[in-house]
Amino acid sequence: MNGTARFWALAVTLTGMVLSMSGCNQLLARDQLNKGCDAYKSGHYDEAIEHFQKATELDPTLPMAKTYLATALAQNVAPGVTTPENLTTANRAIDIFQQVLTTNPNDVNSMKQIAGIYFSIKELDKAEEWQKKVLAVDPNDPEAAYTVGVIDWTKAHENKLKALQDAGLNDDGKGNVKAPKKVMEPLSQENAPLVEEGLKYLTLAVNNRSNYDDAMQYLNLIYRNKADVDYGNVPAVTEDLAMADQWTAKAMDTRKANEAKKNQGPGGITIDSSGQMH
Repeated sequence: MNGTARFWALAVTLTGMVLSMSGCNQLLARDQLNKGCDAYKSGHYDEAIEHFQKATELDPTLPMAKTYLATALAQNVAPGVTTPENLTTANRAIDIFQQVLTTNPNDVNSMKQIAGIYFSIKELDKAEEWQKKVLAVDPNDPEAAYTVGVIDWTKAHENKLKALQDAGLNDDGKGNVKAPKKVMEPLSQENAPLVEEGLKYLTLAVNNRSNYDDAMQYLNLIYRNKADVDYGNVPAVTEDLAMADQWTAKAMDTRKANEAKKNQGPGGITIDSSGQMH
């Protein structure tokens, strides 16, 4: 065999070895992915993370491996905790979801997960930004609209509590008409855009999901914030509180209907908007 022939024979052999190793890694990666799924379903998130990490290392092109890894990491993010360890986990999950988005820019699940993580670590502006990205892809997504409304209410509520507490007052939930102007007028100006946007998005959520009882309950809450914004306008405050009561009643009735529907019995396997099976 001459030199050229030997070269090509060696090249073919090496190529075959590489392909064989690649195929072996793909099988091992899928095995790790399956083990990770089993661990995740059992609530063993640390174990799931290890398996998903190995799967991504063995086969970086394996579909869903990065998504599953980031999802497992997100489950380990403790809500409301801003310790360095918790923030490291949160940022690692966010980074991996963003890697997923580089190959699939319209992956709504990754956007929602990022928004949820930011909400958990109290970065409300970033959480709202990512939910609005979801709505840019799917304007009719009720959960994204609901979350934007909740964030607006949360900000407005925190503003109100601080203003009242600084003045030695408590929120009466009815417009705080007895509070002094020097407290309520600046609060009204501060909260007006938040209340306006919150009403818009919570209404959108209910319009796109007619039995969205959680969104209805927050409509009640944000109408009570609107009563603060309408401080000094007695007819407007009265109307705001009446709307709040209407949404409270509707939320309760809708929740009862939803629970009754659940109790009718199993209706087969369903998959929610985040891809989870029930």
